[in-house]
Amino acid sequence: MRNFLARLLHIGRRRRYLAIWATGLLMIALVIAGAYSPFSPLDRLNVLVFDAYQKLKPRETTESAVAIVDIDDESIRRLGQWPWSRAVVASVIDRLTAEGAAAIGLDIVFSEPDRTSPALAVAQLESQGFQVTYPGSTDDLDHDKALALSFSKAPVVAGLVLSDGIDTPAPAPKAGFAFAGDNPAEYLPSFPGAVRNLSILDDAAPGIGVFSFPPAEDGIVRRIPLVSRQGDNLYPALSVESLRIAQGASSVVVKSTGASGEFDTGEPGMTALKVGALEVPTAPDGRIWVYYMSDPTSPIVPAYRLLGEADPEVGAQIEGRIVLIGTSAVGLRDLVSTPQRAGFPGVLVHAEIIDQIINGKFLTRPDWAVGLEIAVAVALGLIVLAFLPWLSTFANVLIAAGAMAVSIGGCWLAFANYDLLLSPILPAQASLLAFGVASGVRLLLSESESRYIRGAFGHYLSPAMVEQLVENPDSLVLGGENRELTILFCDIRSFTTISESMEPTQLTDFLNNFLTPMTNVLMQHGATIDKYIGDAIMAFWNAPLDIADHRQRGCESVLAMLDALKVLNATLEKPVRIGVGLNTGVCCVGNLGSRQRFDYSAIGDSVNVGSRIEGLTKLYGLSNLVADSTASQVKGLAMLEVDKVMVVGRDEATLVYTLVGGRERATDPEFEGLKRLHDRFIAGYRAMRFQDAAGDLKLLKASAPAELQGLYSEYQERLDAYLATPPSADWDGSYRAEHK
Repeated sequence: MRNFLARLLHIGRRRRYLAIWATGLLMIALVIAGAYSPFSPLDRLNVLVFDAYQKLKPRETTESAVAIVDIDDESIRRLGQWPWSRAVVASVIDRLTAEGAAAIGLDIVFSEPDRTSPALAVAQLESQGFQVTYPGSTDDLDHDKALALSFSKAPVVAGLVLSDGIDTPAPAPKAGFAFAGDNPAEYLPSFPGAVRNLSILDDAAPGIGVFSFPPAEDGIVRRIPLVSRQGDNLYPALSVESLRIAQGASSVVVKSTGASGEFDTGEPGMTALKVGALEVPTAPDGRIWVYYMSDPTSPIVPAYRLLGEADPEVGAQIEGRIVLIGTSAVGLRDLVSTPQRAGFPGVLVHAEIIDQIINGKFLTRPDWAVGLEIAVAVALGLIVLAFLPWLSTFANVLIAAGAMAVSIGGCWLAFANYDLLLSPILPAQASLLAFGVASGVRLLLSESESRYIRGAFGHYLSPAMVEQLVENPDSLVLGGENRELTILFCDIRSFTTISESMEPTQLTDFLNNFLTPMTNVLMQHGATIDKYIGDAIMAFWNAPLDIADHRQRGCESVLAMLDALKVLNATLEKPVRIGVGLNTGVCCVGNLGSRQRFDYSAIGDSVNVGSRIEGLTKLYGLSNLVADSTASQVKGLAMLEVDKVMVVGRDEATLVYTLVGGRERATDPEFEGLKRLHDRFIAGYRAMRFQDAAGDLKLLKASAPAELQGLYSEYQERLDAYLATPPSADWDGSYRAEHK
């Protein structure tokens, strides 16, 4: 049975490792497969990581090339509620032009006629029959025409909103587009309609730019398209168009896949946009990541300060800069959220884009980023799994934590040093899940295996060995090692006669009743039960666990077995006698046998000698014999030297002893006197002083306990023989055993 169980564990060890690795690899595969599915939360997690990057290391603060004209709450209080008269807006445009603005971008759309235009009042009066005369041109009465006139004389970029919710066509674009590579119209998504300015205004403006932000699930503005499409027309973003007007460029160059020097991935997409002397790397969909400063440095001029007398301070803030007109007034709801803060004026987002384009500071998420993240996830997951079956849980936690730290640290360094947006989420997730799930499988298998080992081996091995096997089930492999062992053999005397007098069931009960207390004693003293051979027991010490005092434990076990036998005999009709042999020597110990079946056992000459010594107990009529290799290092026990004997199969004589008591007996004066007389007898016997030895033997037989009478009877026979026929002169006092 034990062989079979050990065999199962031997096979199960490899299966356990395979199960752990297979589970971990499956989790890595599932994580990667699910990471980029349409329903994956990975994109959401990635952008949160990228937001954190910007909070930790915002764009370096530089002097801004953009000024903001802010329609703020104070300007609305002074000039009246919004929308203002177009004549007021025209005055603002004229003032900015006069102050030397390089371009004027409007984060506003004028989609309806100005209701404050006098021309509308004149038309209403005339429809009621009134005659209205005006000394000047009637064009002066139309504020929209006045604003269009200002547009035509200024570097204005009119605002445009592209939307999915309407179907009004957008005006014709003012910027020309040149393509290097694939036509963007083939891959940019198209909006069905637009919210546009009055035609008179769009026609008059030198530029038209899209200022609307594409919707995000969480409402945070992170990525802005630099080029958008409506129908067959392309429209630059407000920031790009403002840069084009400021540089006096007539067109925008779009670089796409398939262009000279660009890698063609098979999927068309934008790679860069060039406006004037400035080039911007883009994602395939034409977007860029806005890299925000911690504190915007664009001068902000309240709109009311541009009306009235010229202000030198305002003029210094406007001259040579791109000016964006927008609003921060809470009631006008042009406030957005960014990775840096909530309630951020939308016009400042366009200012940030212009500044980072001018400064050449871009965040990029290259097309190889996803592939790299997958490769790192697989590599780190495999590293975690490679060590998981072999190391402790704490060590594996450190490895998993190290893998996550490597992914997080590497991605952060890529951002901090190279402005690359690489996410540690997938590698960290793969490492964590591979560790967590595979560790769970390992724990379940280990717990199952531990229960299996305890249940299967608890009846055969010492508790210490069982716990060692629980901690290290890999030790159940075929093979052995040389170790010094103390080996014990125990046998029931006259067992054949006993068995012949019993029915099989009675014999089974008898053996169980005998072997159980003997086994308990041996296990309590740290022995490993090697095997049961009918009525015999083979056990040993110092394997698989190291036991420094294995000789002492072996001898103490013999005495404890004899005490247990006395208790057992008190319950039996016929007392049972046993013979126990102890020997110490180097043996080969381990899982020995065949690959189909093996035992944890010990083999070697020392095992054979131990068996022979046990057999000699019948010769001497003793309950136990202990070889000198064991007895020589045992202290504090009552022990007598028995003989110098050559066991069957060996030509070298071995000193053997017998245990007659424990520590109390060893210090008993009566035993001490017996031992002195016994030692004198042995010395005289080996010195061939047989007459003296015979006298001592007579005294010993008269005073010795019953347990030693068999020994002295054996010596009486020898002395009688030697007195009749002395041995040869070179006799060394040894005795050659004739039977096992």
